[in-house]
Formats: sequence, structure tokens, C-alpha cells
Amino acid sequence: MPPPRRALLTSLLRLRAFSSIASPHPHPPAPPRRHQFQFVSDPAASTSRGVLGGIGGAGAGSGNPLDPTQLLRDDPVAITASLWVSSFRAAADSVSASSTPAPPQSLTPFLSRLELWVLAYQKAYADETGSYLPRSSIPASTLASLLSLRNAVLDARFRFGNRLTPFIQSPRSANAPDPATLSKRKLRALLTTPGPPPFQDRVVQELLLLLLEPVYEARFSPKSFAFRPGRSPHAAIRTIRRSFAPYLWYIKGDLSPLLHSPDPALVVGALIRDVRDKKVVDLIRSALLTPVVTASDDAAVKKKTKRKYQKKKVLPEGEPKPDPYWLQTFFGFAPEEAMTQPDWGHCGVLSPLLANVCLDELDKWMEEKIKEFYKPSKSDVVGGDDGIEQGNTSWPEFVPTSGPDKTRKVDYIRYGGHFLIGVRGPRADAAVLRKQLVEFCDQRFRVKLDNESLPIEHITKGIMFLDHVLCRRVVYPTLRYTATGGKIISEKGVGTLLSVTASLKQCIKQFRKLEFLKGDREPDPQPCFRMFHATQAHTNSQMNKLLLTMAEWYRYADNRKKVVNFCSYIIRGSLAKLYAAKYKLRSRAKVYKIASRNLSRPLKDKKGQSPEYHNLLRMGLLDSIDGLQYTRMSMVPDPDYTPLPSGWRPDHEKILLEYIKLTDQQTLEEQRTCIREEGLITPQDYISMLVWGYKKNAVLLPSSKGSDTQGSTEDIGSDTDELGEKELGNEGRQGFPKFAEMS
Repeated sequence: MPPPRRALLTSLLRLRAFSSIASPHPHPPAPPRRHQFQFVSDPAASTSRGVLGGIGGAGAGSGNPLDPTQLLRDDPVAITASLWVSSFRAAADSVSASSTPAPPQSLTPFLSRLELWVLAYQKAYADETGSYLPRSSIPASTLASLLSLRNAVLDARFRFGNRLTPFIQSPRSANAPDPATLSKRKLRALLTTPGPPPFQDRVVQELLLLLLEPVYEARFSPKSFAFRPGRSPHAAIRTIRRSFAPYLWYIKGDLSPLLHSPDPALVVGALIRDVRDKKVVDLIRSALLTPVVTASDDAAVKKKTKRKYQKKKVLPEGEPKPDPYWLQTFFGFAPEEAMTQPDWGHCGVLSPLLANVCLDELDKWMEEKIKEFYKPSKSDVVGGDDGIEQGNTSWPEFVPTSGPDKTRKVDYIRYGGHFLIGVRGPRADAAVLRKQLVEFCDQRFRVKLDNESLPIEHITKGIMFLDHVLCRRVVYPTLRYTATGGKIISEKGVGTLLSVTASLKQCIKQFRKLEFLKGDREPDPQPCFRMFHATQAHTNSQMNKLLLTMAEWYRYADNRKKVVNFCSYIIRGSLAKLYAAKYKLRSRAKVYKIASRNLSRPLKDKKGQSPEYHNLLRMGLLDSIDGLQYTRMSMVPDPDYTPLPSGWRPDHEKILLEYIKLTDQQTLEEQRTCIREEGLITPQDYISMLVWGYKKNAVLLPSSKGSDTQGSTEDIGSDTDELGEKELGNEGRQGFPKFAEMS
């Protein structure tokens, strides 16, 4: 067919489609089923996919495709849940099946669902404004903008960082001027001035996170704990306490340079192993390759010289002053492993997930090495021939002593770019593993590691990981000989105990960085003058938040009481010096005498004209100031020694796997076979049998006398029992509950 005639035919088909939309057929086609995706098979119509309704999802075959409200038929949470279930089911089938794993699920149908775009907009809106926007409160103009943004993504017209073509406006800048109406100077400033990414970029990032997170969470290794839902640093510490007890040599490595400056080819190469959708991969590739506008040093200096004097804003009396110092204090105690947060170009919230996608290759490689280095010993209590742990499962951190022939094994854990490897056996095994690890990181990640960056340390020196020190204590027998004055009979230890303690040096280092104290051997608290303008109640409440956070962070540390009480001592002394300078009391002793040990009583200066004290005294709220917590060691909670269950998984993964197991037809058949073999009956079958017996014998019920009714009820019970025995094949079975006995 000649090209002009083909173009004419295409235009006629489009006109016919518009006419059918304007005047629908008297017998419209049946709407598709839920979660059924339909696409236009004609390549010539691909350019008008967003106009003609050739999109997936409900409403694709009925209604006006230009109306966004008719495309919102399904619950977006239900669509996302179906993606989670299908991803975990596919991962479970690939593990159980010995054949080739099934191809990855296509994500393009989910990319065209407008319901998921609305959910992504709600998440981006909540991050932007701090409040949740219900679906019913989204205006029609915003839905139309979301529809245009979706069509631009499907037609490959969307570009990250594009400030000249805003498909949707930020809720904070809804009245922003149109870039088409700006002058050249303002357009140049808009394109060259660094600033937050466009709001539409964040919506696309949230949508990609909704699609990619369930796919990879089902495939990620259980050895990684950073940037994943349901997994926290506490889970990593509890895993170390349980599984790393028998290891003597440790290798601690850092791959944080990979999180700072990633290679786009490396990221895309790791991504396409599990995701083959071209649209999704192209979006992530463009987010990695699109340059980010950054401010130059000359522009910063020029802007600083031209800045005029600005008069300081005076807050009214009684209004609390801004408190950035509290935020600095709160985030200043983050451990080294959690300080590095990946932020790759225009990926935004996708950066942590993509970092785990790249480092998951290291996790899989280490899982193979764990199997390779495992050499069990029958004389060792740590592991047997089958690899099952044979120690005291109620006290997993205790390892009894054994002979020279010990089980050789390796374990591994990773949090972000930091990883920890434990080796049980000679140091030569750790050296061989380190050499192989250096070669793997050089070939796969192009990261140069050496022996200095991967030191091999013994457990007796103390291993620092997540601000906790891993060390070993020798457990001696508790039997004592009273005739010799209570001396131990034998100095030989019966085993070793893995001790996970909080690093007091690290706490002192963080307090010194935040200017809370000075000195190393005898730390002296310093007044935090940045809280000078805050009230006593506000200051105490903010510091209590910090203490509660510290007590929760060191929840699984053996020296929890000591460290938290030390933090309380430093903060209490710092606040006492601050109050002494603020209320002119000269010394901490006078502050403690007036405000008590926990600083809960109101303070006043010599003249007694403190507005805070006067207002509290007038209103009768003298007890409204919260005192500092944990001023005594007995007030600090005890460490949590609850053992982590073997094969621990987050709650959402347990629910998904249990749901998949219950919906499996083979599992249902196994349960029915087991019930049949044991001679039992399900409650559903028993109730059905009772209802059927009642319907069968209801016509025999007389309505005159109660005795006849009782006799008929007995007949019903006997008939029901006979029916159950005949239909279920349980004749002569004892212990079956009779209907008459139940009544």
C-alpha cells in the first residue's frame, strides 16, 4: 500500500474511534476483568496510545479514555499486593524447581495503570507537604496532569530534570509561572540555578519504586539488611549475636566508594538480569545519565559578595525559637555504616534500591563461598554432617570448647556498603578468602581493594560494626571449692561467649564533635549555648528524646545500662551549666539544689522575674516540666537478650510466604489427605452435614408437643450421625461429637 493511502487510512481509523467515543454503540463490549491488561497490537497506533485508550487497566475497553476518573477502577494497594505475591511466588518456584527459572514478569502493564500513578502522587505529596492526601481529595485537574505525565512516560517523551515542560506542578508551587511566559534571563536562571528536582521526577521515581521493590525483595539475599523494608540495624546486630559466635577471624570491608560514584553501565547491567522491560530500563538509564545542575564555585563567591544585609527576624515573646541544634544532635549519633546514603543523579528514592541491586552480586558470590568453605567435623558441637547447628539453641552466643578438629565455616553479613565476614578455622582460610574477594571486587565492581582495606582481625581485639564492639569472653565453671576459700577448681574455660557491647569511645567522640564535652580520660560536660533561648521545658523534652533514642539504639548491647547512664550524665551536666549561665546561678551545685537531680523543678534568676517561672507559678503548672530520664543506672532498662529465631524473616515476608503456601493447590490436597488418613473432619464439612440433616428432616418436625419435638430432634441426630458415617466412610469411629450431645 502506498504511504499516502496508509496515512489516510490511519486518519480515518482515528476519526472513527473518536466518533465511537462521542456516540457509543448501543451494545458496548463487556468490560475486561480486573487486573487484565490490554494493549494496541497495531504499531501505527502506538503514537496515540494515550489518546485512544490503548492502555492497560480497568476501563480500557469501556467509558471515555480521556476521563481519568473512569480509569480509576481498582484499588492501587490491591494491584501492588498482587505484584508482591506474584514476585515471591515466582522466586519460590525458581528455588524449588531444578529446571531453568521462569522469565521475569513484565512490568510495562503495571506502568500504564493510572491507579499506581495516583498512589505514587500521594506518596510524593506526603513527602513534599508532610500530610497525607486522600484519593477523594485529589482535584480533577491533578488527575488530568497525572494522565498526561503517564502518557509522556509511555511515549518516551519524558525527561528527568526537565524544568521547561512541567506535566504536573508541585503542591507547594501550584501558582508557579509558566516557563513559556518567562524572559530569557529568567529562563537562563531557571536552567542554571541548582535547586530541588522537579516534582514530576519524584512522582516517576515513586512509581518505579512501587514496581521494582517487590521484584527485587523476592530475590535479594537474606544477608543484606540496609535500605530494605522490615530489616533494620537491630536485626543485623541480633543476627550477629546469634550466628557469629563460633568465628575467630573477621574480615571487615568497605565498598562505600561504589555508593558515591556509581558506574551507569554497571547499574544497568545488574538491573537487566531480572527486569527485561525496555521502558523501565530506559527510564533508569536516563535518570543515571542525565547531568545534575550544580553550583560552580565562582557563582557562589559572586552571590556571596552581592548579598545585602538582612535584618534579623525577631520572634514574638513566648514563641519557641527554631532548634536546628537538636536535629544536628540527633543525626550526629548515626553509625558510620549508616552515614552513607546513596543519591545517584536523578534516581532519588530509587538510589538505595539500585545500590542493593548492584551489591546483591556480592551477596550471591559470598553465599557460594559459604558452601565452598564449609567442612564439618563430627567431634565439634558447632556443626555436623548436615550443617545443622548443634549448640544450645536457647543460648546461641555460647560456644562450648572442642578439640583441635573444629568445623570450618564462613558467614557473612552486609549493611549498605559495609560488610563483615566471620571465619572459623585457621587464619590461612581467611587469607585465601580475602584474596578471592579482592579479585572479585576488581573484576566486577572495578573497586581496588588491598590487604590494608580488608584487615584480618582476631575476635580478641574487638571488631567494630554498627557502633557495637564484638568481642569474646571465656566462661569458667561455676563450681567452687569452699574448703580452699572459694577458689575455682580448674582455670580451664568451658566455652566462649560472644559479647556485643556499645562503644563508649565512640559515644565520647560523637559528644566531643557536637561540643557537649571536652577531654578524653576525664570528660567534662560543656554548656550547649545553642539552646540558650529555648525554655527549660522545651530543652528538657528535646534532650529526653535523644536519651530515649540512645536507650533504644543500644537495646541489644551488653553494657546498655552503663552507656545510657553515661549519656544521661553528659547531657545533665551540660544542661546544668547552661542553666547556671542563663539564670546566673554561678555553679551546677546551685542548679541541682533548686531544680533537683533531674532538672524537673522550674528555675528562676536572683530577681525572680523569669517569665517562664512566673507563668508556670501563676497557672499552677509547676510540675509540667519533664525531668531528664535515666539519671540513675537502675532506671535504665536491661539489655534485650531475646534470641533471634533461626531462619528469621520480616513479618511481611512471612505473611506473603504463608499466603502463597495456603493458596497452593498441592498444599490443599496434602491437608485433605492428612485429614482423611487421620479420620478427622473439617469444621466446614461438619457444619454442612448438620445443615443438610436439618433440611432433610425438617418436614418430620411436629408443632404440637414438646415431647414430640424432642423425639424428632433425637431422630435428626441419629440420621445425621448415620449420614456422616456413610458419606465420610468413618463407620465405627469413636469420639465423633453427637448432635444430641451438643444440644
